[in-house]
Amino acid sequence: MNPFELKPRNPESLIMNWRQLTPAPYDKNAVDPYTRTRVILMNGTEFEAVWYSHQFSRHCGDNALRQQIALMRRLEQQQQKLVAALKPADETILEHTIGYEQLAVDLTAMLAQREPNPYVKQALDFALLEDFDHLYRYADLMEFDDRKHAETLVGRYMEIMPGRPTIAHHRHPFDSIKFHIQDRTAAPMTRLCTAIITAAEQQTMNYYMNVAGFYPTAWGQKLYREIGMVEEQHVTQYGSLMDTDQTWLEGCLNHQYTECYLYWSAMETETDPRIRAVWEALFEQEVSHLHLAAQLLEQYEGREAAQVIPDGTFPDPLLLTGNVDYVRAVLGGTVCDTALREDWTNVNNLSPEADFFKYQGIVNVDLNDVESHAIIERVIRRDGEDYRFEIAPNPVPALRDRKADNTDVGRVQGTEC
Repeated sequence: MNPFELKPRNPESLIMNWRQLTPAPYDKNAVDPYTRTRVILMNGTEFEAVWYSHQFSRHCGDNALRQQIALMRRLEQQQQKLVAALKPADETILEHTIGYEQLAVDLTAMLAQREPNPYVKQALDFALLEDFDHLYRYADLMEFDDRKHAETLVGRYMEIMPGRPTIAHHRHPFDSIKFHIQDRTAAPMTRLCTAIITAAEQQTMNYYMNVAGFYPTAWGQKLYREIGMVEEQHVTQYGSLMDTDQTWLEGCLNHQYTECYLYWSAMETETDPRIRAVWEALFEQEVSHLHLAAQLLEQYEGREAAQVIPDGTFPDPLLLTGNVDYVRAVLGGTVCDTALREDWTNVNNLSPEADFFKYQGIVNVDLNDVESHAIIERVIRRDGEDYRFEIAPNPVPALRDRKADNTDVGRVQGTEC
């Protein structure tokens, strides 16, 4: 499939009415977990396109060009509203959050397994273990507040157990900045990967930022606040991988191409026929956006789309599925890793004067104030052990104790990993 070879519709013919923007939502009690995660992914992808477009317009002095960008942005906004409407009103903040973390884990794992650039793959594997731990913390919050088992929401496609403990995720901002790739020399999958994961993590960050104050318990609000700060680190890490040398119009073209690829992937892998029809319709719309972006690139920079994306043929569809074995392998091998400027290293290799320890000393003065730790302790005090869903013991022996939350792994030097 090459979207550049498809015939686009006139962009203005894509404007929708309110009825078209109000599809029937999925049934939260019957939906396949990966239909839910696709809805979250495509919502985040549209958010990224919209906010990139706003920044483009704010850095452009040509009103004729800004009008075309405004048209494209209005169409993207309509798509985002349509996708967001697929989420049912009776799905709670926390239920939806479990979907966010399922997406984060399985999307990251799938991208890592397809990523040809070892440096980008290492970035994915690193953050993978942190999102995996976030799922565990939110699942225990659900157990504590609602007496619900998150394993039913994820369809038992993934395990729910400690990863790199969230308390170990709190790092100095300098350690989140990585080397950026060069789009002109990067593999097509690498370009897609950095764009996809940045949008997905940004959507998670935005969601936690916005819902933290609406969660009905004080401890839940604190947990969203803490994990929301970690998601900011993830967005900074992934965003820093993206090519910094592309022009605004190159970036616009790449955004539209990424959206085309994701809607096509969703269309090809969706199991719900009704939702699949939504993805198919939006893919058709995105093809028109892509061709408009290509026309603007030629008009304003005198360059063909093929000079930015030499081969527009899509790689295989992005399939969201379980990755239990892969996550276990990464967890067992890198749980004690932390970030060190543009690299990653085992926490035991850090200098005692490293910024990581300075930052930890400022933020985590009292472990009882760290909600990702406190929520596990609350569940243990009430139920005698934490909530987990495991198919086998945790691959990290230090994380197997269900009667005490480990706050040392990946954080305190000398801890067995």
